[in-house]
Amino acid sequence: MKQFIQEKLKGDPIIWAIAFLLSSLSILTVYSASSSLAYRNMHYNTEYYLLRQTLLIGAGLAAMWLSHRVDYRYYAAIAKAALWLSIPLLLVTWRYGLKLNEASRWLNIPFINKSFQPSDLAQLALIIRMAHMLAKQQKNITCFKTACLPMLTWSGLVSGLIALTNFSSAILLFGTCLVLMFIGRIPIKYLLIIVLTGTLVVGGALLWGQRGGTAIKRIERFLKGDLSFQTEQSYIAIATGGLTGKGPGNSTQRNFLPHPYSDFIYAILIEEYGLIGGLFVMVLYLVLLYRAIALLPTATSYYGGILAIGISFLLVFQAILNMAIAVGLGPVTGLPLPFVSMGGTSLLFTGVALGILLSISQGTIDTELITLKKEVAGIRYNKYKKNSRG
Repeated sequence: MKQFIQEKLKGDPIIWAIAFLLSSLSILTVYSASSSLAYRNMHYNTEYYLLRQTLLIGAGLAAMWLSHRVDYRYYAAIAKAALWLSIPLLLVTWRYGLKLNEASRWLNIPFINKSFQPSDLAQLALIIRMAHMLAKQQKNITCFKTACLPMLTWSGLVSGLIALTNFSSAILLFGTCLVLMFIGRIPIKYLLIIVLTGTLVVGGALLWGQRGGTAIKRIERFLKGDLSFQTEQSYIAIATGGLTGKGPGNSTQRNFLPHPYSDFIYAILIEEYGLIGGLFVMVLYLVLLYRAIALLPTATSYYGGILAIGISFLLVFQAILNMAIAVGLGPVTGLPLPFVSMGGTSLLFTGVALGILLSISQGTIDTELITLKKEVAGIRYNKYKKNSRG
């Protein structure tokens, strides 16, 4: 059995363990949080969302397994194509997508009648592309036209299009790009230009976006200290959870808290598993971040190291923001808890992101990489790796 696991589940075992722990918690918590919804909407079938979430988690883990078998250097070319594809998809979603809570964030897939969220594809593709551009331009990193302008264009364009329908995800993505560019040695003066440009893009999104007015109202209420109904119910769930919680399936606030299975699943998790359970989940994300950062000095290329940091930042920043909102440290947003909240597209692309991290942790998988020799020709090998070989 041990040999089978080592052969089939390659890469960092701690990342694998974190993925399995989060997915197990997801199935348990979503089942509890969605039972009332299933009872009302699915003809008293309280197991409906349990089976659905189990299948979706399985799909996420399958995507993780498949993506971890591919050499991470291939994703540079895939992400480039995915970015170009995501631009028209985001525009079509903005104008003609399925509307929920006054925002059209989903496209309906013909024939199978399932929805797809293009912003999840765009976010992951942008982070991969940014890491690749940073790696290729290390020799010219101080040149604004060659190095910084393409990154500014892509990050501003994609974040701006996402902001038209999902303001919080756009802010999270643009902030992650800024941190990645800072780590990638983009000069501070250029980062300030990028921040200024991003501010203008944010202003445009608030003006023309579908949720601009809602975002402004939520920020104003938070700054004034006015508690929304969601926040009040989240407070009650957290307060009644205590240290050890009420136990799995014993939540009462799931009947009152809006979207307890997605946006506020962390509050339900604390209610049922207590402060200990809440801290445990937080530690899992922090350990994931640590394991990804630890890949930087050991990765076979600078691209691999910076890509690991970018992916982990995107996932962990989102998790921290979701948890902060549940405990009242930020205005209400629609961000899910990665690999825990109920979802479809988000679970799939989170699985792919974790699979890429596992691929990086393995080092070089495809020693030939014939089709991408030109694509990776400009990526320098990590100096730490050279020193270790020297």
